[in-house]
Formats: sequence, C-alpha cells, structure tokens
Amino acid sequence: MTARLFATRPLVVAALHLPDFARTRHSVAWLEDYAVANARLFAQAGVPWVKLQDQTRTDGPAASETIALMASIARLVRAEVPDLGLGIIVEAHDAEAALSIAHAAGADFVRLKIFVGGAMTAAGPRHALAPRSTAHRAALGRADIAILADVHDRTAVPLSSESQPVAAEWAEKSGADGLVITGASFPDTLARIAALRERGLRRPVLIGGGVTEENVAQALGAAQGVIVSTALMRRDAAPEDVLRWDADLCRRFMDAARAA
Repeated sequence: MTARLFATRPLVVAALHLPDFARTRHSVAWLEDYAVANARLFAQAGVPWVKLQDQTRTDGPAASETIALMASIARLVRAEVPDLGLGIIVEAHDAEAALSIAHAAGADFVRLKIFVGGAMTAAGPRHALAPRSTAHRAALGRADIAILADVHDRTAVPLSSESQPVAAEWAEKSGADGLVITGASFPDTLARIAALRERGLRRPVLIGGGVTEENVAQALGAAQGVIVSTALMRRDAAPEDVLRWDADLCRRFMDAARAA
C-alpha cells in the first residue's frame, strides 16, 4: 500500500472532515451517509485518495467511541467506494488510535501531526509520536500502512529551536514514509520544501494546505503530492447538507493536476 500511495500520479489527497463526534447531533446513519456520499463524489471526480479526518477534540487519547465510529465509517467507505485510496487522521494526539483504525478499516496510510520533537498547540504541549507509532505499527504487523508525518505543522509552535530541515531529517530517521509540509503561505511552503531538498532529504513530500486549482501545477512541481479540502468545498452548503464538497470544483482541480 505504501508503494501504491507514492506511485500515484497525480498524488492528490482530499481531506474529508467529519463532524466533532462529541458535539454533533447527527445520527450514526447520517454520518455514514455523509462520509460515503462525499467519498463517492471525490472518486467520481477522479480524486485518487481521500483522508478521513476526525475533528473530535480531547485533552488525552482518542475516546473509545471515536475509535469505534472512525473504524466503522472508514470500513464502510472502503467497502462502498473500493477504488478510492483511504487514509486516517484523528484529532487526538494518539498514534495508536490512528493506526488501529487504519488496521481495522483496511486503510492505506495515517497522518500524524507531531511525529518528532515537541510543539505547543492550542490544546497544550504535545511530544513526538514516532516511537509509539512505529512500535504499534510493528505490533500490528502492518508495515504496509504508510506514515505521513507533518514537520513543524503550521497550527503549532515548536518547543525547541531545530530548523525544519533538521526536524525533517529526524522524521526520516524515525520511520516516516512521507513528509507533510505546510507553510504560513503558499510561497512559504515552496521555500520550506526547497530548504529540505537542499539538505538532501529524499522522502516523498506532500503539501498539507493552501493548494488551489490555480497553483496545483506549481505545487506538484515542487512536491510529490498535495492534500486539499477547503478549495473544493461548496460555498452554498447548509449545516444539514450531506454533500459538502463541489463536484465541479473537484473535477476542475483534478484536470489542472493531471495537466501538471
């Protein structure tokens, strides 16, 4: 699965955000319909990969109900949209939860936000997930689940002074299969990727945000892949609407990505 992910051209991952399970009043049936309908929209538009993204905030490990719902919904998406590659991310700082969900659902990758070093987040300090994630992946016998590791994620502030290229080198040596780089702006993202390449880092790089139909060609010239969501969303979606992403925007984005 790791090889299949990075062999995809163009490598486009759509982030399918789920509601916060602790706050939503939607039923499980509605959540299932929501996930499958939007995943199917992505697939029909030609998007090759989707990342199912939990947004349930917690000050500790992922709640048991979050793990259960994510695994169930992800497994359903895998069954209903089998041609779509699947990834997992959980809001909680919990590598074991993300990998266990991916294992149960047959997903291809996980995204881990603070893989090496430490960072101050809105929820407080967080420390490296690398040791726990690689050990748990080995215990599951699932070396085929790729780990995409954010390096100096823009939503957090590093707790130490290492440069981003140094942190990226740590991530490579600690077991990351791919790196996710996202700067404060699109030009900043490109500059950060260039600094990594100047250091000689060779892991595949995905841009984690700020990619649009207009700049995707430039993005794919600098990185192996992109993660996109907001640029593809419906502008007129109501809170109760099941379909939150725009099929036409998705098709145009993929046309621009393929042209690159």
